[in-house]
Amino acid sequence: MTSELQQSADLLREARDHERAGRMPEAVKSYEAAVQAAERDAQYGVLAEALRRLGVVHHHRDQPELARKLCQRSQQTAAEIGDNVLAAEALNALAGFDFEAGSIEAAREKFYRALELGGASAELRGRTEQNLGILANIQGALAQALMHYQRSLVAFESIGDDRGCAIVYHNLGMVSADRELWDDADRYFRRSLQVAEATGDVHLQGLGLLNHAEVHLARQRYDQARQNAEAALGIFDRLGSRLDKADAYKVIGRVYRETGRHALAESRLRSAVELAVSTGSILSEAEASRELALLYQAMGRNQEALRLLNAAHRLFGRLDARVDLVDVSTKVVRLEETYFAVVRDWGQSIESSDSYTFGHCERVAGYALALARELGLDEDQQTTIRIGAYLHDLGKVRVPHEILSKPSRLTPEEFQIIQMHPAWGLELLATVEFPWDIKPIIRWHHEKYDGTGYPDRLRADEIPINAQIICIVDVYDALTTTRSYRAAMSPAEALANMKEHRSWWRPDVYNAFVRSVAGLSQAA
Repeated sequence: MTSELQQSADLLREARDHERAGRMPEAVKSYEAAVQAAERDAQYGVLAEALRRLGVVHHHRDQPELARKLCQRSQQTAAEIGDNVLAAEALNALAGFDFEAGSIEAAREKFYRALELGGASAELRGRTEQNLGILANIQGALAQALMHYQRSLVAFESIGDDRGCAIVYHNLGMVSADRELWDDADRYFRRSLQVAEATGDVHLQGLGLLNHAEVHLARQRYDQARQNAEAALGIFDRLGSRLDKADAYKVIGRVYRETGRHALAESRLRSAVELAVSTGSILSEAEASRELALLYQAMGRNQEALRLLNAAHRLFGRLDARVDLVDVSTKVVRLEETYFAVVRDWGQSIESSDSYTFGHCERVAGYALALARELGLDEDQQTTIRIGAYLHDLGKVRVPHEILSKPSRLTPEEFQIIQMHPAWGLELLATVEFPWDIKPIIRWHHEKYDGTGYPDRLRADEIPINAQIICIVDVYDALTTTRSYRAAMSPAEALANMKEHRSWWRPDVYNAFVRSVAGLSQAA
């Protein structure tokens, strides 16, 4: 009878060995056998443990509903036999599932219940404090994350749990990398990897290799970054962990992008996006899309870059409803910085063949933002105006160079061609859907309040205020810049000229513009 009772415990140990070695199919079979043996022999402690561990394995294999049912059953079994530690272990696992699904408050509540219920166990305390550290880290609360990680490390050290310490070292490495403390990050990742190799924890080895690759990449150690990321990819492929594979492909793609191997970079980053989509990870898909957009920017494929950035912006918008999941605002700021870089580069590429207009879009953007603030427009409108400023002359790429740079007055036929550039700009962006309403700016930035503009002869309030803003600052920059056919006017001369034509703009826009230019002059 004793040998029969021992069977379930032996099967549980065997399953755990398979799991740590990355033999997942064998681990599942052994855990299932342990569950059956524990049920048969009424070994309810072993049963609760086996159910929980089997649930975690199924979670890593992208079977969330089955994973949750198994862990809920584990918690119920442990509660029935009065084993608070095992019940807390199951709560800790369920909290982790909630966390990854975006139910952060539910996760936090379960983590603290697990601490209260099973805090007498240093092992459980170490894991739960670590999970709370991960939650704080991903929200951008780095000081709070460090506090939880340090508590976790103390707990694991008190019981000589090398593997637990290795996980903490890994997470301390991630916090250090987020703070750009590269030497500290190097040291923590190396320690984590050494222990993971010594204990045979394959998944942790993969994570350590991948996150250390990020540090190598930041320090421009490209060969080491690629080798680490490819080794991690091999591990995650063997484990069947698709989301981890997506992250590995993203790092490899970034290495190839930074070293100018664009075809390989595109292949790896596309794989990252596809895997992220297949796992339903909004955050991973958004970040991989941003990296692919940066590649397309480097390749001059600006329309494709903008399509991807728009997609990423929509994804972050979906995350914003779950703002406690990640530090979304910081990620959106980074994304919008990338957006501005792409549209700025594209605008400058339009101007690059004409020394007279080079820098025009940047100046227009500066003037337009000053005017928007003077008018009291909100941040979203200011962003719309800034991007519209960079792209307002996009259609000029279709205007022959000899017309753009003609040193004398244009013929009526040549001016008709010039008047096509707003419509041509829209055609170039026909397949790009922006998060901001910039297309009216592109089409109507030459419309005049008195109806004398082009291409649609709009009048008065038919013209959106954003288009009026770009129109007036566009005129000011043209007047104060040397052109092929005339010298630059002084700011005072330009303002005097514009005063004679103030009927071109709505009164509040004109008056605010005069004030904003005065403010810029004083600041200079």
